Amino acid sequence: MKQPTIEVTLAIAEEHGLNKEEYAKIQSILGRVPSITELGIFSVMWSEHCSYKNSIAVLKTLPREGKAVLTGAGEENAGLVDIGDNLAVAFKIESHNHPSAVEPYQGAATGVGGIHRDIFTMGARPVASLDSLRFGSPKDPRVRYLVDGVVRGIGDYGNSFGVPTVGGEIYFEEGYTGNPLVNAMSVGIVEHGKTVSATAKGEGNPVLIVGSSTGRDGIHGATFASEDLSEASEDKRPSVQVGDPFAEKLLLEATLEAVASGYVVGLQDMGAAGITSSTSEMSARGIEKTGSGGIEIDLDLVPIREKGMSAYEIMLSESQERMLIVAEKGHEQKIIDIYRKWDVQAVVIGQVTSDNYLRVRHLGEVVAEIPAISLVLGGGAPVYIREAVEKKPDTPEALLNADSSINFEEVCLQLLSRPNIASKQWVYRQYDSMVQTNTVTPTGQTDAAVIRIKGTKKGLAMKTDCNARYVYLNPAAGGRIAVAECARNIACTGARPLAITNCLNFGNPYKPEVYYQFKTSVEGMGAACRMFNTPVTGGNVSFYNESSIGGLRTAIYPTPTIGMIGLLDDIDNLVGSTFCNNGDAIIILGDPELALDGSEYLVMQYGTPGKDAPAIDLEQEKNLQELLISLAGKKLVHSAHDVSDGGLFVTLAEKAIMGSENPHLGFSVDLESTENSPAGIQELFFSEAQGRVVLSIAPEQAKAVIEEANRHGIPIRVIGQVTEGTATIAVNGRKMFNLPVGKLATAYYHALESALHLDEL
Repeated sequence: MKQPTIEVTLAIAEEHGLNKEEYAKIQSILGRVPSITELGIFSVMWSEHCSYKNSIAVLKTLPREGKAVLTGAGEENAGLVDIGDNLAVAFKIESHNHPSAVEPYQGAATGVGGIHRDIFTMGARPVASLDSLRFGSPKDPRVRYLVDGVVRGIGDYGNSFGVPTVGGEIYFEEGYTGNPLVNAMSVGIVEHGKTVSATAKGEGNPVLIVGSSTGRDGIHGATFASEDLSEASEDKRPSVQVGDPFAEKLLLEATLEAVASGYVVGLQDMGAAGITSSTSEMSARGIEKTGSGGIEIDLDLVPIREKGMSAYEIMLSESQERMLIVAEKGHEQKIIDIYRKWDVQAVVIGQVTSDNYLRVRHLGEVVAEIPAISLVLGGGAPVYIREAVEKKPDTPEALLNADSSINFEEVCLQLLSRPNIASKQWVYRQYDSMVQTNTVTPTGQTDAAVIRIKGTKKGLAMKTDCNARYVYLNPAAGGRIAVAECARNIACTGARPLAITNCLNFGNPYKPEVYYQFKTSVEGMGAACRMFNTPVTGGNVSFYNESSIGGLRTAIYPTPTIGMIGLLDDIDNLVGSTFCNNGDAIIILGDPELALDGSEYLVMQYGTPGKDAPAIDLEQEKNLQELLISLAGKKLVHSAHDVSDGGLFVTLAEKAIMGSENPHLGFSVDLESTENSPAGIQELFFSEAQGRVVLSIAPEQAKAVIEEANRHGIPIRVIGQVTEGTATIAVNGRKMFNLPVGKLATAYYHALESALHLDEL
């Protein structure tokens, strides 16, 4: 049945998120008024989610090259880094924030599914998953509903798909109440020479769609992700896709077998914008690499699961578990047979051309004919540099309690019970972290997750991290710290940081203060990446993370989440984070100036985050990482845990209690302070000053460790020893804290469950 013709006007273009200038540019490119299908194609491809039109100019300032980088940012579906032994690691992080805000279970689940497809379309097998989550206050019933749905969605999809979720982070701040963040990261392994490019080339080569049938779910999901959330967002639930992890598992196995056959010329996931993005981007890459290309498809051949779908709907559908393949001509049936063996449909829907156009047929007519390059980032998609204006946060300065009334034992227990500090076991116990049997240690017992690389002695360390409060207070410093803490966590395991992927979550880029946060935090990230030799291999920008739910308009804290990969040359050198042996010496590395700005303690005790982020010295951070890697390689360290959220007290407490809910190892430390007052002791206990790591070592190794630290120019101090059963902290010889370790564990474990009122879910 012939589809009705819709006359496209400026008003309709604006309803699609295009402005007057962009609509005029489309008409100029085509030399005519676009059809409704063409308008839909342009609207999703030129949306922020697909085109990065408000961010790409800034992103290009990040370092992208390194000696281990095989595939850089934007070149393929994911970054690719050499790890030796003829192996490479593919990895990427992306957001699924807006879908998760309106449909938390499916939004999170399909976020996990989508990021895994980005990895196996490279020809790599996913071996690990991580996440980074942000929510509003647990006191809010809707926040608790979102947390429950998101965590179940991640767990159910990942567990069913058969990839371990090995690490992540979760924070709670008021600014995320209406707009949670759900960032998912996937890591895969592939042999050199067995990767495949997301490129359409070879005139006459057949184009196949493989995987699930196409429905109406997810239409305009990319556009939905490129606008602020509001009350009306609840009406856009059809923009949230529905995932099937069991179908994706079959798709994974079939795809890897198809790639191994040698008959796959190009391969791309159908993520945001579905058939539109995969055909457009693969065509454009083919043109860029060979000088000519293009794709012509017939939508009548696309398997659909709903009757009467228009060309517009088929092209823009974001139904999950689908991919586009360019096969070698004459061998397409072999590809089809491989997928059929795995009970996955594969259908030829078109072919590669040489006229540089994306051409779409439906019901015997050409419904779209567009120069492919005009649709994509780096081609015809618009690029904007927005106004950036600094707006310092209006936060009160804390006047620290200067008298002796503060009860440090009570305050420390309260801090351990904070949702941002307390154990996240309720979350990670819903995730299968041991499937595939490569995970080396249980969750939380190393500063970064580590998996073994089968067939070698190597380990792969990985971490997601960002303290958004720091970025809010000081975007440049916060960006530097996000990278530095990730690298520090990797180095604490003994691994060397290799490269990063990032997921940059911000508010509306048309607001000068938001664009300033984005631009300046990226500058900070870039400075840290250059110092640590960790190039950026790709990632995702998520703007418009603002909401007007309930009539109150709020923006999230700027959250540039970092995902980092590191390499451990010998898995036997892995260093855990928790105390191991009674009598071990406790050592602190680093001696920065202490301040409470940005700390969880300051928010808890004084109701303010302070005026600035902690200071950071990137050169010292680099030296600290080199020291940690050296100490691990020489087997001089029993445990290493960095000082971060909650400060030195929380670091010591976690080293005692994270290995077990019923710990028996404690600590006795004596800290030196020139400011032996309640205010000074608060800074000593709770400052989140950067560049510090707490070690435990055999006492007889103290001299060797001190010599190694001196060689690297890192301040070092023995502060105590590991004990049995109690946690004691003295300052200048005066005991300020003395409690059974079991009492710390009681405060730390199950506090999150209590805060979330899980019995009400």
